[in-house]
Amino acid sequence: MPRAGAPILALVAVTAIWGYTFVPVQKAVAVYPLFAFLAVRFAISAVALAPFAWAPLRSMPRSGWLAGLLAGGFLAAAYGFQTAGLDLTTVSSTGFITGLYVVFTPLLALALFRTPVPAVAWGGVALALVGLALISGMPGGSVVGNVLVLANAVAQSCQIVAMERFAPRYDARALTFLQMGVSCAAFVVIAAAAGQLEAPDDAQTWYALVVTGVFAGALGYLVATWVQSRATAARAALVFTLEAPFAALFGVLLLSERLGWAGWVGCAVMLVGILLAEPAASSTLRRLVPART
Repeated sequence: MPRAGAPILALVAVTAIWGYTFVPVQKAVAVYPLFAFLAVRFAISAVALAPFAWAPLRSMPRSGWLAGLLAGGFLAAAYGFQTAGLDLTTVSSTGFITGLYVVFTPLLALALFRTPVPAVAWGGVALALVGLALISGMPGGSVVGNVLVLANAVAQSCQIVAMERFAPRYDARALTFLQMGVSCAAFVVIAAAAGQLEAPDDAQTWYALVVTGVFAGALGYLVATWVQSRATAARAALVFTLEAPFAALFGVLLLSERLGWAGWVGCAVMLVGILLAEPAASSTLRRLVPART
């Protein structure tokens, strides 16, 4: 295998893992409290990352800690909305709607930093909204669940914009650990307030926790960081969109979900919208990131 293609293939593997995890997570939160699941999940991620992050954390300046805390807040919001939505809607629709962060990123940059948005990005937004409307009417779907997942896509866009501004300035291992730690702390507090703090007692839940905590969380984010240091932003962002079709594929194969003609058309339209918006998102992020010195 050519060395130049290794990072992209690694990122494809990560998106496959991310797409697959929608299946065990949906099963787990059906029998285990939502916020307890998220608290334990991110605790596992933080513990897995701790040995690699300890040294850079000790030398990180205060501004780096603040950056990690901010990005961690966005990440916690994203996973909270996504997991709550997944509990109400289908794996297929969750995967595709999550991919809308590629659409929202340039729009968010326009709102926050007045970064111009190319006309093609607006076309991507329009197609994505049409696809979302079609998916919301698919069998087993839920409007409320889809709206929650849509909120997750917005939060993910905020996290992406924050990380694209901060990652070049601070150690990626430390930033990733801080995000996992902030998310864990936030969900522990919420779970305690909701009376959901309890230990999982079945193998299915523990399987979902280990897969999401170690492989999708700690390992997935480390691989993504490694890839983004070796591949262009445009290529990496394009590969990230594969999470949506992987989620739909696993939903159909493992959960026997039925998309129906409207669902398949909606997924296709949404994917076209995402692919149209992706170059604009990559260009926006390159303008947001300060040059390395």
